[in-house]
Amino acid sequence: MSQQLFAKGPDGTRLYVRRRPGPSDVTALLCDGIACDGFIWKYLWDDLASVVSVAHWNYRGHGRSGSPADPDRIDLADHARDLDAVREALGDGPVVLVGHSMGCQVALEAFRLQPERVRGLVLVCGSSGRITHTFKGTNVLAQVLPKLIARVDAHPGLARALWSRVPPDVALRVALASGEVDATVKPEDLLPYLKHMVDIDLRMFLRMLQSAGEHSARDLLAQVDVPVLVVAGDRDSFTPPRYAEEMASVLPKGEILMALGGTHVVPIERRELVRDRIERFLRERVLP
Repeated sequence: MSQQLFAKGPDGTRLYVRRRPGPSDVTALLCDGIACDGFIWKYLWDDLASVVSVAHWNYRGHGRSGSPADPDRIDLADHARDLDAVREALGDGPVVLVGHSMGCQVALEAFRLQPERVRGLVLVCGSSGRITHTFKGTNVLAQVLPKLIARVDAHPGLARALWSRVPPDVALRVALASGEVDATVKPEDLLPYLKHMVDIDLRMFLRMLQSAGEHSARDLLAQVDVPVLVVAGDRDSFTPPRYAEEMASVLPKGEILMALGGTHVVPIERRELVRDRIERFLRERVLP
């Protein structure tokens, strides 16, 4: 049965947390990508509860969490400290940090803070950092982002109006037509993300994205001495799979699942494949 609570970030920001007790005192702590509030965990939330306890939280300014008490504290390091506060609020027990997209970076930085509390990592469709420099295999996003932020800062009302007028169902059709997600994805699995995107504070989102683009945990990878499962899709254009392969090769106890035909939403597109591989990883590499 799910429970809900609020943790408190270092600056006092209220952080929404949901938890689901399972058969183990180890908790799989789920960390979203930027601008997400849990859509990617729709199936794993239930599936993993048969092996471990499960918890999921919302970033500051996302979902049911509060806006940042300090508006300037939205860097990767701030999210990692929030994640550590969530872990403590859950009872300070052992965790497996499960990150999707930017959540991979947040999980790695949280491991840097408290390595002795982390039993393992599952890094899904992400990399160790610099994501705006690798988006779709180029650094174009990193180049245009400062100009975009300046435009939004100069005309916040207009930017907000334009941002919020993109209908989620139109965005979904574009994503399906362009191949950014697999055509087999159910619309109801993706629409919650697209609806949440238009509700998020645009200026905060862009600054968070810029921070994630400048952050790197690559220096940490060789020091991660716990088991790590890297999950990637070979058709992921947001985070090209070669970055997942590079990350897995540097991690001392790393292994990789490359989902054929998978894009940036592999846990939804390939539910059974991802579920079975993560469950095996937990049973064989983490719980013993």
